[in-house]
Amino acid sequence: MSSSQATQEFVPIKEVRNGVVVLKSGGMRAVLMVSSLNFALKSEDEQKSIIYQFQNFLNSLDFSVQLMVQSRKLDIRPYVALLEERYTKQTNDLLKIQIREYIDFIKSLSTGTNNIMTKNFFAVIPYDPPTLQVSSKGIAGIGIGARSKKTAEAKSESFEENKTQLSQRVSVVGQGLRAAGLRTAELGTEELVELYYKMFNPGDTDRPAGVS
Repeated sequence: MSSSQATQEFVPIKEVRNGVVVLKSGGMRAVLMVSSLNFALKSEDEQKSIIYQFQNFLNSLDFSVQLMVQSRKLDIRPYVALLEERYTKQTNDLLKIQIREYIDFIKSLSTGTNNIMTKNFFAVIPYDPPTLQVSSKGIAGIGIGARSKKTAEAKSESFEENKTQLSQRVSVVGQGLRAAGLRTAELGTEELVELYYKMFNPGDTDRPAGVS
């Protein structure tokens, strides 16, 4: 068994489908990206209001929610490449000197211990469908082919029903966070793939988004 196959055994994710993370256990997860706010710059009344609204949001939940902060080193290479392109197209000698100095300054910020960090905030909303035990004999009188087709149809219907339940929870969480002054955006399939890939492979910065 290869090392990659052995590693995948410890990853609890079965697939990412229609904006939903499906776990090997059958559970489903949706992820909201949440904006930040500068709490220290708010007035005392605003701070109390934010705390009160967030407290109400937590007390209104009848299911668990995971709040996650992802801190990563910012990849400035695309920005530097853009500056290099503008440098080559610039015809004004003075501006070329200024752009070159700015490029060198940007590069110096990310060298050594001066890492430029970015923080992203997420809310992970779970839904664990009730398990249904099905007899291995299937339904009496139905052939193997028909039984397989009905099983696939049942799984598809079950996924959509469970996704509806999950979407309702996503709506509740989104409304509660927005009431506290935060903006939210639900991640789609490609964004979820990128998020979890980078989570399990923190040292890999060259992987394109959305590639499974």
